[in-house]
Amino acid sequence: MCSKIKSKSPFTQLSAWILVVSLACSGCRHHSETPVNHRYAALETDVLLAGWKQTLEDTELSADEKDRLNLHVRAIFAHRCFGCHSTSKHKGALVLDAKSGVFEGGDNGPIIVPGDAGASEIMRRVRLPESHDDVMPPEDGKLTDAEIETLALWINQGATWTDRQLKIFREAPLALAKPPLPDQDDDHPIDQWVSKYFDENDIDWPQLIDDRGFIRRVHLDVVGLLPSDDVVEAFISNRDPNKRTKLIDTLLMDRQNYAVHWMTFWNDLLRNDYSGTGFITNGRKQISGWLFEALTENMPYDAMVSQLLNPTEASEGFIQGIQWRGEVNASQRIELQAAQNISQTLLGLNLKCASCHNSFVNNVTLQQAYDFAQVFADSTLELYRCDKPTGKSAKPSFIFPELGLIEGDSLSDRLASLVDVLVQPDNGRLYRTVVNRYWAKFFGRGLVAPVDEMDNRPWSEALLDWLAADFRENGSDLTLLIRQIVTSKTYQLEPASYPNPLYLKSSQFVFEGPMARKMTAEQFADAVSSICTPMYHSLAFDPHGRDMTAKWIWMRQEEFDRTVLPYPGVRYFRHGFSIPQPAALSAAHILIAVDHEYDLYVNQQQLGSGVDWHEVDRYDVLEVLEKQNIIAIKAVNDGEIPNHAGILFALKLDYTDGRSDTIFSDDSWLVTDSLTSEKWTHYSYDDGDWEDAWKAGNYAKSHWGRLLNFTFDEADNDRLARAGLVKLDPFLKGLGRPSRENVLTQRDDAPTLLQALLLSNDQFFARVIAEGAEEWVSDYGTDRELLIDQLYQTALGRLPTEKEKMQLIDVMSTQPSVEEVSDVIWSVLLLPEFLFI
Repeated sequence: MCSKIKSKSPFTQLSAWILVVSLACSGCRHHSETPVNHRYAALETDVLLAGWKQTLEDTELSADEKDRLNLHVRAIFAHRCFGCHSTSKHKGALVLDAKSGVFEGGDNGPIIVPGDAGASEIMRRVRLPESHDDVMPPEDGKLTDAEIETLALWINQGATWTDRQLKIFREAPLALAKPPLPDQDDDHPIDQWVSKYFDENDIDWPQLIDDRGFIRRVHLDVVGLLPSDDVVEAFISNRDPNKRTKLIDTLLMDRQNYAVHWMTFWNDLLRNDYSGTGFITNGRKQISGWLFEALTENMPYDAMVSQLLNPTEASEGFIQGIQWRGEVNASQRIELQAAQNISQTLLGLNLKCASCHNSFVNNVTLQQAYDFAQVFADSTLELYRCDKPTGKSAKPSFIFPELGLIEGDSLSDRLASLVDVLVQPDNGRLYRTVVNRYWAKFFGRGLVAPVDEMDNRPWSEALLDWLAADFRENGSDLTLLIRQIVTSKTYQLEPASYPNPLYLKSSQFVFEGPMARKMTAEQFADAVSSICTPMYHSLAFDPHGRDMTAKWIWMRQEEFDRTVLPYPGVRYFRHGFSIPQPAALSAAHILIAVDHEYDLYVNQQQLGSGVDWHEVDRYDVLEVLEKQNIIAIKAVNDGEIPNHAGILFALKLDYTDGRSDTIFSDDSWLVTDSLTSEKWTHYSYDDGDWEDAWKAGNYAKSHWGRLLNFTFDEADNDRLARAGLVKLDPFLKGLGRPSRENVLTQRDDAPTLLQALLLSNDQFFARVIAEGAEEWVSDYGTDRELLIDQLYQTALGRLPTEKEKMQLIDVMSTQPSVEEVSDVIWSVLLLPEFLFI
């Protein structure tokens, strides 16, 4: 299969070049990796330093001013030094997050001489050239001149270290008020704020994206699917000036596809998945059914939060955490996981550092982290600092106690109290955080960046507050929030060009419009399925809960009294049944799927064979059935090592009087791995020494997932298995879908070597393209121009240019082969125009 994609066609070489360019382009996009990024407001330091210098012309700093100066020195330490010199990482035995460490120094002795900056070792180090081996800090660049002068001023003023409670890092306000809209000509509230921002930053309004670009963008953003070419053309020809808004409303009403698409975002955020670490030992529980219903029914966000924190049985998986096996760090106990996940997901606050020691990325202390974790505990927690017991105990409290007390002796009472505190209108942080996440989803970068550091300054504080307050006023309706964003002119602008990923994270970022965003793994897979052939055929989670009595069966394999994966080799299966009146049958149909290979016999007649369990095979057996019948299957487990193997079978018998009977594969079937006669397909064969089949799984719950096409309902056949509902596989993982063991709030868009290999040489991807190419060749035959036109319409929503068409025609023969069409499809799928939204 793979060789079909790797043909010697000259276009294959061009496609490889396109792949490299595509991935290189994606390197200029925003990516979501969020390492600890200690920023310090250099401008603020300059202003404060100038003020202190002015004060010193007249008099010495007051005690309050010295305390304030100490605050800023400690902020410099936190932002620039804690990566190497803190309680958690004390390079050279130097610790700068505690008073004793600062004044005692490290292996080389004291670093500070109070009152004499010139004699202080720290000043010598920070003033060294950046290339010097002893310069501090050694990474992330030297301190700014203002930071160095602030440090020197603090030492010369006596190096005061205040014991008062200090807030080293900026904290966003909790209160949320809706600011009045600015006086701008635009009709849309978002556009009014952005227009004001553009005026302040001397930016002209960019051009709007054209209709073809808009319909593709909004379809992928709202429901995660490419628009069909007939929908695109109808939209283009529509002269209604409100057609974009009407299209948005239509998409938001497509509750099924909307919910499936947004499951991906919320699964990442709520660390919900269908399989993986923790499920086998029941140390983890999925909330998929609850989440799908919440999205389908448009449950208000505050109600979602309430049910996640004070859960029903269906929603309890979020705060439950993963019960890790073996010894783990104290900061990973499930109560702290709950506190960490809630803080990060709902409040944009990193609690992981503070779960081990006082945080050096925000103002949260170890005591605060444990006090919040105590809300979820059945017994009193002892504080562990860097995995060592402190002897101190936790008391249940919210991270922001000013919002209210957590009351209750029982866990259920405390969770109910937590909900009251967290979802109250006064907790503006809750509403700002989710609004910021949605903004980042549609624009590539949040109003605040990174999205998990909500204490950072937004590029437009007024816009964030207005959106969050409006969201709160409208019942925290997520679809209305989406509508508010995507109906704006701001969302509908041409993609802006930004310098690099670091700039997107920096405090110097200036908003100029939406970014071009790379498709998610799920969007890409669904798009490929719509162009070629379905990439996936079975669901790990079926929103509709479809079920069937059929069981996956095989022969039990045991070692040391334990059931193990089946060995490779041949197995033989039989099942007999009777039909009192065969003449009364009106129809009889078989469904069969076998992993890995089979030959099917009914009453000695071989009906067919198959080698791909993803493809459900169907047989009409009305003419071969008798009063006494035998189903016989020769099945092969392929491979060189033990692996999953199974048969899924169903036979439906319809009678002329309207009755129906169904025969399913189950553990009443018989199986053997050796034969005594070649007549094993005969009804009369003696199978008395065969054993009962082993149930390898249910239709609805098995290694293979729910096969969508395993149905007798023709109208229910050939449904697309959306990639957001399937089990994580190497292809999706390579394209960026996470394992979801931890909260993930933005995926990494940076290109990787693995992605290049997957898109250029992966056998699974190659097979899908080749199968799709067979269908394209069958549909269009020798009409190369029509094939290319339709491919471009389907994939890109437009016709090819004359140059593009000629290039593609030149690499296909007059009778295009599957190999040639595979190359053409592959090259289109790797165009940046296809990969980016």
